[in-house]
Amino acid sequence: MLLGVNIDHIAVLREARRVGDPDPLDALGICKRAGADQITIHLREDRRHMQDADAEHIIELSALPVNLECAIAPEMIDIACRLKPHRVTLVPEKREEVTTEGGLAVTGDQPKLAEAIRRLHEHEIEVSLFIDPTPEALKASKALEVEWIEFHTGKYANIYAMLYSNLAKTHHTIPELELPRSELKKMMDEELHILTTLSKEAKEIGLRVAAGHGLNMQNVSAIVEIEHIEELNIGQSIIARSVYTGLEQAIIDMKQELIR
Repeated sequence: MLLGVNIDHIAVLREARRVGDPDPLDALGICKRAGADQITIHLREDRRHMQDADAEHIIELSALPVNLECAIAPEMIDIACRLKPHRVTLVPEKREEVTTEGGLAVTGDQPKLAEAIRRLHEHEIEVSLFIDPTPEALKASKALEVEWIEFHTGKYANIYAMLYSNLAKTHHTIPELELPRSELKKMMDEELHILTTLSKEAKEIGLRVAAGHGLNMQNVSAIVEIEHIEELNIGQSIIARSVYTGLEQAIIDMKQELIR
């Protein structure tokens, strides 16, 4: 299973102090040396972490393929078409969200999405859609003629955290998941079954399958067991771990989890 390392949170640290350090560009060689297969960055419309110059320099200088996450807004598609990363993953965005809360709306009539995909393909850029793991989203993604889908694993990660970590005892608890452990275990098993089933179906209809959101050293092993997922994009947990281990070791540790 391939590992895309999302380095956005290096820029989060930089922007927290509004200085030039740490520079996400410095991570490129470390990621390659540690065995990462891809660099993933999210250029948000509000530029809360990655800036235009970051995206330009990373895409130009990375020896690894770059997966650029962005919204379908015309301005963002213009930037993607100009920079020409290896792949663009189209994601939903809300200005008020802390992190991406769910999958992209792909069902029904989506002319703006279809136009974004058309333009990216016109510039010979692979397209992935960041979607919720539902049959409807999978079917719609195939109809949109993209190469990849990336399943949003946030629901699985949240259930896991409430079941096996101390999250429920902190101020970050998830009220709707404050449930009996037996119920949480059942919900987690169901979510893994859905991810397994839909990944197989996606592969059968010619879509390549990635997954990501909320994955870490503790919860990733069950996702690794899903054979039709070929790539994981992981960021926050790797950067958080690197505070204690260093970035190279944090990537090596995660990569080891993916090849067991």
